[in-house]
Amino acid sequence: MGKHRKFTAEFKSEVVLSIISGERTATDVCREHQLKPQLISEWKNEFLTNAPLLFQRDVHSDGTPARIAELERLVGRLTLELEAAKKASRLLTALSSKDGRRS
Repeated sequence: MGKHRKFTAEFKSEVVLSIISGERTATDVCREHQLKPQLISEWKNEFLTNAPLLFQRDVHSDGTPARIAELERLVGRLTLELEAAKKASRLLTALSSKDGRRS
């Protein structure tokens, strides 16, 4: 049985771009790299099908809204902790003032 070769995305895109640009013919590329014409055709179709995706901007793909929500939760939690610490500080200050007068 023949061994299947793996090709990187960079290699595939270089091959397809060289054919699309007219720099080389599909036949030349197939001969040079010992590839089947059908494989080159599949790569070219996939490339052209996915090309519009390069120009789409998905505002949620970078995770910014999730990161903002996480940071807002953190701010809320830290605010509660700070308020609790302030109350505890006031109580301790008040208790130590009272204890200082009694002594």
